[in-house]
Amino acid sequence: MLDLDTINDKAQMLAQQATELAEQINNAHLQVQQNGIDPFIFGLTVFVLACFVGYYVVWRVTPALHTPLMAVTNAISGIIIVGAIIALGPEGYGFSHLAGFIAVVIASVNIFGGFIVTQRMLAMFQKRKPPSTNKEKSHG
Repeated sequence: MLDLDTINDKAQMLAQQATELAEQINNAHLQVQQNGIDPFIFGLTVFVLACFVGYYVVWRVTPALHTPLMAVTNAISGIIIVGAIIALGPEGYGFSHLAGFIAVVIASVNIFGGFIVTQRMLAMFQKRKPPSTNKEKSHG
């Protein structure tokens, strides 16, 4: 078994390595910024790649996984609504208020539409009741 001093030494070494790694990442980030890579282009690249990955992930989902996937996307839309409401919080009217309002509207449509689709999917798995053949109700 390891004694307390050995564990403490290893923990200090790990902390020092983590600090060195953070410094290396920060230096690499500063070098990238100095070399002229525009943050907007970087963000746009990530967005486009996320669109392609999302498209292929969604269209290759089996029908059995569709309902759980819809539940997850509804949860993500709920997080978007919370962020949009936070953006709407500060006083004044600017771009953040407009973007927050648009995000609330679009995420709300997505959530309610997702619930409707999920209910339809779950209804497909319920047993259907046979039509009643009670003659007393029809002659009332």
